[in-house]
Amino acid sequence: MSLFSSARERRLWLWTLAVVVAIYSTLGLARSLVEFLRERGLLDASLDVTIVLFVLGMILVTATVITQGMKTRPGGAEIVVALGITATYLLVFTRMAIITERSHLIEYGVLGILIHEALVERARQGRRVPLPPLLAILATAALGLLDECIQAFIPSRVFDPQDILFNLLAGTMAVASSVALAWARRRRWVPPSAP
Repeated sequence: MSLFSSARERRLWLWTLAVVVAIYSTLGLARSLVEFLRERGLLDASLDVTIVLFVLGMILVTATVITQGMKTRPGGAEIVVALGITATYLLVFTRMAIITERSHLIEYGVLGILIHEALVERARQGRRVPLPPLLAILATAALGLLDECIQAFIPSRVFDPQDILFNLLAGTMAVASSVALAWARRRRWVPPSAP
């Protein structure tokens, strides 16, 4: 029996690994990058650069969700759910005062979706996967907890329980969004074909 149930599941787990490596690779680099930007006045005098980079990241994530999540023309239910998801994310983003904390929603949101999609693909292929959404949220939260635990041992980083909650929130929001869009997609009415 193969470890992966399909080529798609294998690709999803490889992308998941790539995202985890990318997130964890910033552990040592993040402080240096912040100091580099501060020395050049990009964080002190002009937060616009940080905001622009954040917005570009969100555009890339949104483009990925749209191109991957809506491969067919969306129906009314999908549009309503997508607008609700967008409004929820915007509300959360505007409530988060620290721009760097918003990155948790992107990083762990993408991670949560990839894990969820891999688990759903595995279940579609006949493998036993109990409650893929819950497993995806728990796995995402566990990876976020590991991220924070590693930071406890890096002198330039800080273990922050609030970041663990942000990571959990990000995974939960992303997986819930994915489940809601899938539900709306299944609710689509398909007219009967002509005889």
